Amino acid sequence: MFELLLMRYALQISFSPIFEAKYETMNFVEELRWRGMVQDIMPGTEEQLLKEPTTAYIGFDPTADSLHVGSLVPIMILLHFQRCGHHPIALVGGATGLIGDPSGKKAERKLLQESDVEHNLDGIRKQLSKFLDFDHPTNPATMVNNMDWFRDMHVINFYRDIGKYLNMAYLLGKAFIKDRLSQETEFSFTEFNYIMLQSYDFYWLYENRNCKLQLGGSDQWGNITAGAELIRKKARGEAYALTTPLMTKADGSKFGKSESGNVWLDAKKTSPYAFYQFWLNAADEDAKKFIRIFTLLDQPTIVALEEEHAKAPHLRLLQKAIAEEVTIRVHSKSDYETALEASEILFGKGTTESLKRLDEATFLSVFEGVPQVKISKSVLDANHNIVDFLSDHTNIFPSRGEARKMLQAGGVSMNKEKLTDLELVVNAAHLINTRYLLVQKGKKNYYLVIAE
Repeated sequence: MFELLLMRYALQISFSPIFEAKYETMNFVEELRWRGMVQDIMPGTEEQLLKEPTTAYIGFDPTADSLHVGSLVPIMILLHFQRCGHHPIALVGGATGLIGDPSGKKAERKLLQESDVEHNLDGIRKQLSKFLDFDHPTNPATMVNNMDWFRDMHVINFYRDIGKYLNMAYLLGKAFIKDRLSQETEFSFTEFNYIMLQSYDFYWLYENRNCKLQLGGSDQWGNITAGAELIRKKARGEAYALTTPLMTKADGSKFGKSESGNVWLDAKKTSPYAFYQFWLNAADEDAKKFIRIFTLLDQPTIVALEEEHAKAPHLRLLQKAIAEEVTIRVHSKSDYETALEASEILFGKGTTESLKRLDEATFLSVFEGVPQVKISKSVLDANHNIVDFLSDHTNIFPSRGEARKMLQAGGVSMNKEKLTDLELVVNAAHLINTRYLLVQKGKKNYYLVIAE
């Protein structure tokens, strides 16, 4: 059973729409429901989607030049939307990003410069293209920047033509606005007007792209429904809304955070190895949720994986399936294979050669948090024997006698190779990436020696 399950999973990975522009006739809302991705839905939304191919959009805030794993939920929604034969629009807020969305925030965001936003947009475009097919011959995804319609808009025209349709009682009744007004921190007029700007985004896309649906996280419900209200009043049209639950972890900690901060999609900010480890280290309860939300595996496959996982939780079958699919999708197959090999190094399966195959960034990610010992390269040029090196020059052992004793007992490794020769000369030829020596004392104590 286990072998057949792995074969089925491998076939889904190989031929999944993640890797091929392949679309299916599916009920979008039904697909999201079994995956646990529906929070609120406006009446008539499902009927609209069943009636005809529909255009919908989600907005992405360009506050950084990379998205993070918290952004994967809305990205996956658009991916499912395209798979179900509908037309997705990814709106990148070049204009609204200059203000900052107050939804769910306790304080006003730092305002960005336009040059910063433009730089961030470039990075986000590249990342979205790994999920959405912008070149599909019959149903391409679209990317828009709301700076295109806000740049030349006159403030008088905006308040006269748009502001009059959203009255103060309606806006002040929005939960996120009431929440901010109840805080001791200031709530500026700039932030208050964000809801009008996002509402206009929906209206503009409705008028110019026939966009009838806005998707987003549950914290966006107030903004989204305000846009639908503007369309109803100004355009006398029907618009719809669907939101997903905000991601939380079983232990109550914030999803998308690691000990070192945000888990980014950009390899320069979070290495593929650290990215892979984030998913691999998920708690079992979280993994049951994550595999539905962040993979495209179908329901029978996921149920079978869960059953096998329950029989042997220590094998972390769910976590491995998630980590493989998401790492390949965000980075590449080769990055996944490197991360997999790097993971095995910590569990005693590595060799000197496997260490040398790791690029420097991955190597440092693997041994992040390991105690570091810095030495001069002149120490290596002096050709000290291993006993002197480990005691006198690195202080990994407090004395030569203790170093000698553990070496004789076979309890010391360098670069994953067990040391037995007490007269071994340590020199620059042993360095990994021309800078590093990995010393292991006992089963669990690692030291990273850095030659400078």
